[in-house]
Amino acid sequence: MQPSNVLSSAKRLLFFLPCLFVLPASAQDGDQIVPSRTEVIQPARKTSFNNNGECPERKQGGNARNVNGYPVFDASMDGNRQVDPQIAVGGGYVLHGTNSGLIIYNTKGEFIQGVSQNCFKGGIDPKLFYDAHNKVFGFDLWVYWDSAKIKPVNISVSETNDPRGAWNTYSIPAPKGVDGGGIGYSKKWIGYAFPGGEERTFVLKTADAKSGKPAKVYHFPGSLGHPVYGQDAMDDLYFFAIERDQFVLRKVTEAADGSPVCVTVSKQRHNQKYINQPPQSPQFNTAQKVSSGDRNPKNLVLQNGSIWFSQAVNCEGRSAVQWHQIDAKNGNIVQTGLIKSDTTNYIQTTIAVNKRSDVLVGFQEVNANMFISPRFAFRKSTDKPGTIREIVRVGEGRGATDGVAWGDYSGSVVDGDNQLDLWTIQSIANEKGRGETVVIKLPVEKIKK
Repeated sequence: MQPSNVLSSAKRLLFFLPCLFVLPASAQDGDQIVPSRTEVIQPARKTSFNNNGECPERKQGGNARNVNGYPVFDASMDGNRQVDPQIAVGGGYVLHGTNSGLIIYNTKGEFIQGVSQNCFKGGIDPKLFYDAHNKVFGFDLWVYWDSAKIKPVNISVSETNDPRGAWNTYSIPAPKGVDGGGIGYSKKWIGYAFPGGEERTFVLKTADAKSGKPAKVYHFPGSLGHPVYGQDAMDDLYFFAIERDQFVLRKVTEAADGSPVCVTVSKQRHNQKYINQPPQSPQFNTAQKVSSGDRNPKNLVLQNGSIWFSQAVNCEGRSAVQWHQIDAKNGNIVQTGLIKSDTTNYIQTTIAVNKRSDVLVGFQEVNANMFISPRFAFRKSTDKPGTIREIVRVGEGRGATDGVAWGDYSGSVVDGDNQLDLWTIQSIANEKGRGETVVIKLPVEKIKK
């Protein structure tokens, strides 16, 4: 099936992802938002992927191969319906996280090491990143079942670009927090936003977390938006939100005293024809439909002065994937593209962008005649604006999932070492309709063609 391309100039529903970013009235009235409070968080004892043998090994995946001409390998094969897969690539490694654990592969797809979340103070829904500016990996784990009801978010940051080495973990209270947080970074800051409670955004300095020092954590009122992966070498950390009919950009910058302050960059009407939440999608051999994802992006990238993201939207009664490039200085939409079909559904999308502004859009496909299957499409920066190349199939689902919820965090990232190769991880339904995963590499050599 060929995608349709549309040019424009212009996890999950709201309570799953922090994307109706409503600030208190007092904060909305001004251009600047300051932290509501600060606290100093002591790191847990240094940990690693084996803790000198304390953490049982979790071995999953591998089986490197070529599929339709692209390097592919298996990642988590747990068979958990809500596998929530994520990856980060750097230092010659692929770090992979799911609801069941964390695994390291080399970039050839060979298994190196793996553990459960308990080795990093526990939690679910990991979101991963590789910060090429500071040469560290990072991820979050959310703990909602603690008896003290502080619902900590455990932020873990490696000390080097070798994920097998030492890590520092900070347990940051998120009272009344709800599942669906998002993580981002800049050259200076790590930011996290989540739904629930009065304070739904916090930031801390990467330098503190990398060194294992006590970290001053700054909590903001409401939510600033979804934090962005800051691939450009900037200290400021961007946040993005869809607020009613507007795309809103904010950024956290450093005040004279070293504390962060949030300023509004832009509020622009998006004027998008397709912007509403996607409908649930049918699957083969069952009446059970599945979640198609969310119009609110699951990851955003700052690359070459632009914010890039993809989203799942309702396109004439079906789920389609839409992607955007937005000027980070003024919020103007540079280009918009749409991947749609009259006969199938494209769901659960993420985006990756390299230093040449080549783009990979990862997603899954499902319809009444097929099971959930991994897909991606890409474009060269020199391609006609708003267009994307044909969809690449990297596996076929083999069974129907038995619930609306699905392993809905597909992940797409740039290679942190060369800033050129693009990677994506996508879920695929196995014979029992459970989520397995495949990791796909899009080498720069393929993009050149």
